[in-house]
Amino acid sequence: MSSGISGLDQLIHGFHLGDNVVWQVETLAQYRHFANALLDQAVRDQRTFVYIRFGTHEPVLGPGPGLAIESFDPRAGFDVFSAQVNRIISNWGERVFYVFDNLSCLVDLWATDELLTNFFQATCPYLFELDTVAYFALDRGRHADEAVTRIRDTTQVLLDTFQINNALHVRPLKVWQRHSPHMFLPHRVEREAWIPVPQSEVPPTVLAHETTAPWDAVYAELKVLYSLDRAGREEERVEALQELLTRMLLGNDEKILRLAEEHLTLAVLMHVRRRVVGSGRIGGKAAGMLLARAIVRNTCKDVSPAFPLLDEDSFHIGSDVFYTFLVHNDLFRMRLSATRAGEVSREEFEEVEARFLKGSFDEARIREFRALLEEVGESPIIVRSSSLLEDGFGNAFAGKYRSEFCVNRGSMEARLESFMRAIKLVYASTLNPDALSYRRNRAMLENDEQMAILVQRVSGTSHGRYFLPTLAGVAFSRNLYAWTDRIDPRVGMIRLVFGLGTRAVNRVSRDYPRMIAVSHPELRPEIGEEVTTYSQRHVDVLDMDGGGFRTVRMSEILKEGRYPVLHLLVSTRQDGYLTEPVGRRVDHAADVVLTFNRLLKETPFVRMVGRMLSALEAVYEQPVDTEFTASVALNGHVEINILQCRPMWLPGATDHVDFPEEIESDQLLYRTDRFINGGVVDPIRFMLYIDPKAYSLLGDEGIRKSLPRVVGQINRDPRIKGGRIMMMGPGRWGSGNPELGVGVGYADIDQVSVLVEVAYEEDGHVPEVSYGTHFFQDLVEAEIIYIALYPGRADTDFNEYFFGSAPNNLTDFFPELEPYAGIVHLIDVPGCRGGRHVRLVADPDSRRAVCYLE
Repeated sequence: MSSGISGLDQLIHGFHLGDNVVWQVETLAQYRHFANALLDQAVRDQRTFVYIRFGTHEPVLGPGPGLAIESFDPRAGFDVFSAQVNRIISNWGERVFYVFDNLSCLVDLWATDELLTNFFQATCPYLFELDTVAYFALDRGRHADEAVTRIRDTTQVLLDTFQINNALHVRPLKVWQRHSPHMFLPHRVEREAWIPVPQSEVPPTVLAHETTAPWDAVYAELKVLYSLDRAGREEERVEALQELLTRMLLGNDEKILRLAEEHLTLAVLMHVRRRVVGSGRIGGKAAGMLLARAIVRNTCKDVSPAFPLLDEDSFHIGSDVFYTFLVHNDLFRMRLSATRAGEVSREEFEEVEARFLKGSFDEARIREFRALLEEVGESPIIVRSSSLLEDGFGNAFAGKYRSEFCVNRGSMEARLESFMRAIKLVYASTLNPDALSYRRNRAMLENDEQMAILVQRVSGTSHGRYFLPTLAGVAFSRNLYAWTDRIDPRVGMIRLVFGLGTRAVNRVSRDYPRMIAVSHPELRPEIGEEVTTYSQRHVDVLDMDGGGFRTVRMSEILKEGRYPVLHLLVSTRQDGYLTEPVGRRVDHAADVVLTFNRLLKETPFVRMVGRMLSALEAVYEQPVDTEFTASVALNGHVEINILQCRPMWLPGATDHVDFPEEIESDQLLYRTDRFINGGVVDPIRFMLYIDPKAYSLLGDEGIRKSLPRVVGQINRDPRIKGGRIMMMGPGRWGSGNPELGVGVGYADIDQVSVLVEVAYEEDGHVPEVSYGTHFFQDLVEAEIIYIALYPGRADTDFNEYFFGSAPNNLTDFFPELEPYAGIVHLIDVPGCRGGRHVRLVADPDSRRAVCYLE
């Protein structure tokens, strides 16, 4: 096929279907000349011709007959832009001719060559599959050799254009599957013919160039300016470059940028930039951590020495590396397809994860990873997700993406292999069912979502074979679980554990972190013997002798020797009573219970966390949710390491509701004072009831393990989604242990209006009002009202007869679920109660909730 220019046709033997043609040009006019010739030829040949318009420069092609123009805005981000272009290419179909705007303008918006080349490498093969011919342009001499090399390796034709003595020259750098003796010489463009020019006649300065993308150029200039004393600096230039660097690292969210401008110094930004592998942003989790540390240091001068700021323990893998991995391993289109669908089953995700684990990194990237591990040394590390949307205003993504611990011991090759595996697992988690469901429910599937990674040394110390922090947990500036009127919900709450903080954010087996109301830290929701029952018995640790992440009993920790500050963490149990250790000695043979009583009484820990929370809420101008670790010295000195900070969303939690005072006994379904989130749900059409007693008697472990899939199927069914549904069953929902409750994930309950955990304690199904876990963050953000029922207690009414006698409509809606009909009851309320419906009222002011037939 002809290019419309006979000299070019003769030089490269014409175009082939599937050719992507990249022009390195000195001016847009040069590119426009070749593009218009192609358009004129395509019109004569009656071919479909599409101009992809996205640049800030003047149009390459003007409107005219035979030309379709598709316009895009790359400022929406790589993810959105790439998906939109891919969709348009798919819609136009096969054997289309394209002209794209100058790709170099993308670097002005995205700052890095890496994203530009990722876009090209994701788009070019798809065009090739569709037998198209596509023109692209690059500014000559602007891009790093590595970027041009990646483009050259991907494209079919690469042509270099330049001027010598006012004469236009073209030098083919690559022409796939075509060859002639003089093809790769520079050619002078003349009207009648293109004349080959010996390489020796081309000035060396024309062919040689050294360039730097903004990602490197801004940093390089700042390093020079930063090294000067203030008298020698151009402060206006420094401020302008600092703003550019902030946007390159943190993104374009105006709220985050305002906080960064007020609290992040140039020294902090330069420190972070030096520790970025690859290029791109560091993501929301890393940004929130940095801002929180800076805010506390800047605004809490009285306690700021206890909050380290310049963190030598953090490294970052830039968000561009994520897309390079996808493109390099042919995963980009798969991710694009899954994101468009907004849904992946748990079985499909296993295959997705396997494909990611088979992926590889190029040698240059592996050298960077090796250098990072050399700087970290053999300290244990955690590889944490830090996506662009994560921890943003209104979008917590709590627990949706993966974090992986690495013991980081052994040979460098073994450490490197483990590290890269952890990165791949975090990347794969962008497609896990819960993450996609979360994005779909918030209309965020079209948002730019790139995965950066935060790499940190694990906070803690070695104790025998185990590595763990003394304290870890989550802290909230508002307390949605104020279990007595004495507690001020505006002051906040702490969920505290001994050991790794995974035990504070996950719903775990038969274990209970310490719930601390910041306003009254010594008050507990439990009394008497309940304190022992509802305490932490197991500890999450890193086993440095090769076991990796493990959960061990507290007694295993004590076997490794005397823990230095144990007297601040435990009480001892004697004759059924809890007593505090005297002095610093604890009898390791005694029956110890983790209560943290002396820590709360004798150290400033709670006061410091309270100051931290109030300062962060004041600056963020809304409640916040934080994660932390802490160390305590023998003298009671406390040091807190802020690991995460994000805005906290409180939908419906404080809305006033009219509570019904009189309800007939035959109408009442349940009444309780234990719930999270307030409001009214009316009408509730469907109730899914998993009989707790039948569940406890199940002998078939396979049915228990398959119940989350059954619940998810009902949750997603359009007929059920059309009417509000309340789900009830043995607590704890979301537990990883099926003996303790139904192990659903977020995607299995994201359409639920009310979730009720029913506890018959003799069956071992004890719910935990564990506000602060990732599971409960999901409920709060999704405005799902959580109810905990304890049938048999004085403060609880439960109409067990209704749920046992109401008709089961499960097989009417889902005939294939007949094997589960003995345990899973789906009640279609209007159908079984003559047009009645169910109403739930949960009043946060009076701490009362009631559900009844109306």
